[in-house]
Amino acid sequence: MKTIIAACSQNLSGSRASIQTALRTLLAVPWPSQPDVASALQLLAVLQWVLSFLLLGIVSLLLLIYLLFTSFWLIPVLYLAWIIFDWDTPEKGGRRLPCLRRWTVWKHFRDYFPVKLVKTHDLSPSHNYIIGSHPHGILCVGAFCNFITGSTGFEELFPGIRSFLTTLAGNFRLPLFREYLMSGGLFPVTRRAIGYLLSQKGTGNAVAIVIGGAAESLSCRPGVTTLILKNRKGFVRMALRHGAFLVPSFSFGENDLFRQVVFEEGSWMRSIQRRFQKMMGFAPCLFYGRGLTSCRSRGFLPYARPITTVVGEPVAVPKMENPSRELVDRYHELYIRALLKLFNENKTKYGLSETDELHIL
Repeated sequence: MKTIIAACSQNLSGSRASIQTALRTLLAVPWPSQPDVASALQLLAVLQWVLSFLLLGIVSLLLLIYLLFTSFWLIPVLYLAWIIFDWDTPEKGGRRLPCLRRWTVWKHFRDYFPVKLVKTHDLSPSHNYIIGSHPHGILCVGAFCNFITGSTGFEELFPGIRSFLTTLAGNFRLPLFREYLMSGGLFPVTRRAIGYLLSQKGTGNAVAIVIGGAAESLSCRPGVTTLILKNRKGFVRMALRHGAFLVPSFSFGENDLFRQVVFEEGSWMRSIQRRFQKMMGFAPCLFYGRGLTSCRSRGFLPYARPITTVVGEPVAVPKMENPSRELVDRYHELYIRALLKLFNENKTKYGLSETDELHIL
């Protein structure tokens, strides 16, 4: 009996010593510093945004198709009925939730790059505006952060102005993804949706349009400042019909977030990209960024490069129900001049050299 008691005492002493050693080892491990925690939160904020925009729509669609062949078939059937009933909502004001603009996650998203918004002129709440957002880049990070989230202080810089952002109409046909987009304040880039925002919401509305679109994303790469704009005049016609002032904006650093495999014009891969763009509305780009675990590895996350979005001087536009082609061309030219002025006055402040030029195709 004494032998058993002695053995148990020895085991307890050994266990106690092991626990104490483990605790000392744990306490000796340095706790994450505040900058480390902030970096991790920023990375997670960007990760959830990228995954949402790249995968939420297609994953939701595949999930609903799968559920059709299970005992939960009623869920996709009811949701399909809801989409049919709710089909026109994205083009009639959507379901914007202002509280989403104030999410803390967007501040971490902003600080990852970081993203900054610069005002050069006031915007009067007595007018409506169409803001041209340039360049497109790969994922339009600058446009999203500045015009959809409240993290860069758009409402404080432009009091009385409500900002909206347009995106491909096809995105609003994807289940669940359409709800995600509408809750954030995104709208289809269609005449009907833009017209509603500029005519049914009073004044003080600023609709941001990434004018270059998918075609511009194909030439996106660091050091390149080429815009697809010369033949893009629909936004000018919309501005004239509703008397909305035209406002140029340029996001310096947008093209530095990813590296893209750019195929030469005339190559068979470029031809495939163009055809896909015409059929689907967006272009399949072969791009890469940093990895999840290290900025030196390759992955699908954007590189942490500063983005500065400068909002320029508004071009006053009269209201005309049926503007002539000559009038559209005139205000399109005025808009291009305002954009070039904005670019040239700010390029050396935000990472470009004096010799860099803005090429408009």
